[in-house]
Amino acid sequence: MLEQYEFTKDSLVKKFDGTILIYSNPDDEEINTIALNYSIDIHSLYSALDTEELSRFEIEKDYLVLIWKIPTSMTINELSSLNVITIGFFIKDSTMIIISPETLTYIHEKVHNQIESLFDVLFHFQHHTIKHFTEHLKIIKMISKEIQNKINKSIETKHLVQMFNLSEKLIYYLHAIDTNITSLEKLRSYLITNNQRVNFDFLNDIIIDHHQAKKQAEIYTEVFAGLMDARGSIVNNNMNILIKNLTKINVIFLPLNLIAGIFGMSEYSMMTQGIPWYISYGFFAILIMFVSLLLSLLLNKYDERWRR
Repeated sequence: MLEQYEFTKDSLVKKFDGTILIYSNPDDEEINTIALNYSIDIHSLYSALDTEELSRFEIEKDYLVLIWKIPTSMTINELSSLNVITIGFFIKDSTMIIISPETLTYIHEKVHNQIESLFDVLFHFQHHTIKHFTEHLKIIKMISKEIQNKINKSIETKHLVQMFNLSEKLIYYLHAIDTNITSLEKLRSYLITNNQRVNFDFLNDIIIDHHQAKKQAEIYTEVFAGLMDARGSIVNNNMNILIKNLTKINVIFLPLNLIAGIFGMSEYSMMTQGIPWYISYGFFAILIMFVSLLLSLLLNKYDERWRR
């Protein structure tokens, strides 16, 4: 699907003959049309739709290519929506072609700096990219705390698997931000070398934001890696505690079952036939409770000594 936009100083507006062409999830026919009309290498166009493609900035003979990584739109608490996709920017003369595998919401985001050229449009997308990356990192941290609370109380491994998946997503985010930084620095070098009149202060701020997000992602990755074994041990410890409690119950009830089996026979009724039933069976109930209490105290005392 093709949408065309034009830039003003304060916004990006939809326009029939705009110089900013956005192709969302283009088919083969649209890719071939772009390659033919603008003399752009078709392999570069397809690389913009490849999620495994690395970010890069290339200077071709007649146009510029920026392959860029962005986070997908996500639904909170859904790990499957935490992902990174690839989009492509192709600048030729006074036209910018954007290839994206999904509809871009960045085009409707607030413009934080005046737009005076296509490079400023590029900065607009880069600014909101790192803004969304940072928001996703915060959500990852929040989901991590929620999963950790469940792990602390659970003996199931499904929450631990969720933590592994979250850690894997975080590595993809870190790699995407890192490759974006490399592309940004190459873009800045190109703009300086060719004396392009752009807002370098804004570009430098974007690069700094990317470095800060990268550092934040690295810290989260190290924390996740360091705590993963500990969280696995928590699950095992919870299982051990459950087994120990079940063992205590068995130790208490096995003697009680024996007593109940012996005194529950008809011989007990014969032995106590001269005693009212409520006294004889009341004594029997007291005996059962006394034995169970005694066993509980002995087990707790042994448990305390073992812990020391």
